[in-house]
Amino acid sequence: MKFYSLNKQATAVSFKEAVINGIAPDRGLYFPESITPLPQSFFSTIEDISYHEIAYRAIEQFVKEDIPEETLRKIIASVLDFEFPLVQLEENVAVLELFHGPTMAFKDVGARFMAGCLEYFSQEEKTQEVTVLVATSGDTGGAVANGFLGVKGVKVVILYPSGKVSEIQERQLTTLGQNITALEIDGTFDDCQKMVKTAFLDQDLLANMKLTSANSINVARWLPQLFYFLFAYKEAKKQHKELVFSVPSGNFGNVCAGMVAQTLGMPVPHFIAATNINDVVPKFMKNASYEPKPSHATISNAMDVGDPSNFIRIQHLYQNNFKTLSKNLSSFSFSDEETREGMRKLYKACDYVADPHGAVAYLGLKKYQKQHPNTYGIFLETAHPVKFLEVVEDTIKHSPEIPLQIQKVLDKEKKSIAIKTYNELKVYLMAH
Repeated sequence: MKFYSLNKQATAVSFKEAVINGIAPDRGLYFPESITPLPQSFFSTIEDISYHEIAYRAIEQFVKEDIPEETLRKIIASVLDFEFPLVQLEENVAVLELFHGPTMAFKDVGARFMAGCLEYFSQEEKTQEVTVLVATSGDTGGAVANGFLGVKGVKVVILYPSGKVSEIQERQLTTLGQNITALEIDGTFDDCQKMVKTAFLDQDLLANMKLTSANSINVARWLPQLFYFLFAYKEAKKQHKELVFSVPSGNFGNVCAGMVAQTLGMPVPHFIAATNINDVVPKFMKNASYEPKPSHATISNAMDVGDPSNFIRIQHLYQNNFKTLSKNLSSFSFSDEETREGMRKLYKACDYVADPHGAVAYLGLKKYQKQHPNTYGIFLETAHPVKFLEVVEDTIKHSPEIPLQIQKVLDKEKKSIAIKTYNELKVYLMAH
């Protein structure tokens, strides 16, 4: 399996090279040369297949030339050591909880899978040390920090926007030490992401170090997210209704991974990408005009993205055909006050405490179901509500219990390095 750049100005590479490169030399995102659907028997008997086996069969075609079966199965077993419960809330509404991993965010799956791949590649060839450079708008940083902590042959440098992540998110990425360094950027997530992309094109840097990214632009971070869509389908198939997924969307990697699961044959005809006021994609789905713009801070900060990187992958999945894309995707945006109202409704009507991102996905699902009332909708709860404790307490007047995973970081000392410009980032990387 080769992976090619969506900018189509770079040579196609193996999965291993795509993971280590992070982004193609022409600044394009890597995409698999083909996606072969799984046999229909896989989906007709999926209720009887284990989570580990589902994950193995789904990802095998993309990685098998670079990772042997035994190693791949071990990586999957280490990634999937927590639950992905599907919780029924209303007659045709369920929530898929993706926050039961070590950092209590959906990104634990992709971060751990990528860490396992890089660790294997490092051991296999005793290659030059790799520096993982990653921008975060919230949960990516903590998930990557935890997933790569102590991995030999890998250093991790995390860029995050100062004052624009929650306190708990900040502690998860600034308190681990060892091979993890946090850089606190005076700017927005878009500024952090721009610095990361610029670094990958900086020949001075690339001549002195091996850089890769652990954002969802990296195929090893992005593709494994398709696992839990298949897990949810396994559990919801018994409803015998048309299934739809509503996904809180910032950089659009998660909903794109769900669409890859659809391309593999998962019988789910439609997805909803729910956003906050950073509404580039909802506007595109109305007028077919893609107009990136600076991001705005919201209470659902992980979605504060003004130019979502992975949307080009979504367009590519549907041959850049707007009509075909519209059949498969709806996208709606919601204000902070609407988000709070969604949180209050879930708490009062369903006795369910949602984080702001999950609430946005719930609102997107309910809006879609007004026109499609016979669908069975699954919205994704991508982070534990305690990670947004101030917003949750202020909105629903209730304090959720703090889980052990979070308690572990609350008393640790924050360590970060403040920088303002790309040049400061480059100086730091060259010196370390």
